[in-house]
Amino acid sequence: MEKLYPDSKVEVRGLEARFYDSIMNIMTLGVYPSFIAKTIKDMDIQSDDQIIDLGCGTGRNACLMLNYISEYGSVTGFEISTEMIEQFKVNCLQHPNVKLETKRIDTDLGIDNQIDKAFISFVLHGFPHEVRFKVIDNVYKALKQGGEFQILDYNEFSLKGIPFYIRIPFKTLECKYAFDFIEKDWKTLLSERGFGDFKENYYFGKYVRLLKARKL
Repeated sequence: MEKLYPDSKVEVRGLEARFYDSIMNIMTLGVYPSFIAKTIKDMDIQSDDQIIDLGCGTGRNACLMLNYISEYGSVTGFEISTEMIEQFKVNCLQHPNVKLETKRIDTDLGIDNQIDKAFISFVLHGFPHEVRFKVIDNVYKALKQGGEFQILDYNEFSLKGIPFYIRIPFKTLECKYAFDFIEKDWKTLLSERGFGDFKENYYFGKYVRLLKARKL
């Protein structure tokens, strides 16, 4: 299957998908596991939360979320990569309160006003800008009133103003869509789609952010 967005790097397949967790660990010099564990803790998950994980990958995030929910909570992952789905099944799907949907997140999720938290990790930046709004609107529809959209991704910054040892890897490794993502005022854009009451957690010298936006 061809990529729908050829210039994107969020549709991970092949060897990269099969060894995705290991690649992330190596690229971050072993920091990624503790970083993502801290991020999931910062989500402030409640025991009965109904959560969707958009672009859930291998299930690493979903498995961590299970540490915070009870038998009354649930995590539903959305993924399209066959290799990622197979790993998710092995890593996480044996838990009774975990589900997996093979569905694109830029199409209707089939959920209305049922979700407490929607989590998306380093995926939104990989879409063309107009497609990002499709994802945002899908999340808005899925969330309960007062539910939270939690976006783990790059913070807002200018490439020209950052150290070369960050700028060069970013320009080398990231897809072209990421370059405009970091220049957007995401709180304003989300406000225009019905979200507010923003909260932020920062990581890696504030170059990475967990942005929490509540459905108003």
